[in-house]
Amino acid sequence: MVVLIELVKRNLKLYFKDKGLFLSSLITPLILLVLYATFLAKVYKDSFISNIPEGVIIEEGIINSVVAGQLISSLLAVSCVTISFCSNLIMITDKANERIYDLYITPVKKSTLSVAYFISCTISTLIITLSTLGVSFIYLATQGFYMSGLDVFKTILDVILLTLFGSSLSCVINHFCKSNGAASVIGTLVSSVYGFICGAYMPISQFGKGLQHVISFLPGTYGTSLIKNHMLSGSFKELEKIGASEELINGISKSVDARYYFFDNLVSEGAKYLVMIISILLFISLFVLLNIFQSKKNK
Repeated sequence: MVVLIELVKRNLKLYFKDKGLFLSSLITPLILLVLYATFLAKVYKDSFISNIPEGVIIEEGIINSVVAGQLISSLLAVSCVTISFCSNLIMITDKANERIYDLYITPVKKSTLSVAYFISCTISTLIITLSTLGVSFIYLATQGFYMSGLDVFKTILDVILLTLFGSSLSCVINHFCKSNGAASVIGTLVSSVYGFICGAYMPISQFGKGLQHVISFLPGTYGTSLIKNHMLSGSFKELEKIGASEELINGISKSVDARYYFFDNLVSEGAKYLVMIISILLFISLFVLLNIFQSKKNK
């Protein structure tokens, strides 16, 4: 345990020592939040209003709350994964500078080395994602804050879970990168594609049936659905209070993937959590096994 803690400290010191890497990772999601609010908010709002049946009047504050919640949950769903690829560059740097071979020949267990990379990546990513969440709550308060204390707690839990998922995924993928250039290409590719396949940029409900079925097998989809559900839960309850029909609320919830269906079967909240937890454990186990195999190969 002492060795693990020292390795984690070492990785974190190297990460925060690179001020450019840390600041760019910290500022990027905040810039995206501004861009989302500036350009995407109107698109989301127009889309939401166009789906309201004639004769149904919804207060401006509730509409703004739904739009803001959708924007924030989409941003966080993507950032928790993409930022972890930046945080994980320490592992790539160790390989590029061949420091990893010095660590391989030490008495340190290779599983301990792997877990240290994962933990340090998770901690550094959490600092950024939770900071982004705090700013996002402030933005949501300016638009219409209807979240309960339980909703806030669950949203924080979702961010932690998505960060764990992103860190474990980045560890597995970055294991095969041996240079910072390769890692940058992978990070750019993930940033470009992940938002679409997890339903962050565009709700999965708007895709074709065939693509929806394919995406339903990707674990990140369920993490996105969880955070959308909890960010928008308060707004949906407010809609219920003003007399909106259950059919309308369920329709809105389904259209933004807060209610998610696997082959036309509604996925429960517990099932979504189970998928995410199993995926995290599988990726961590795979990463540890890959490192053990690599160290034996090098010997």
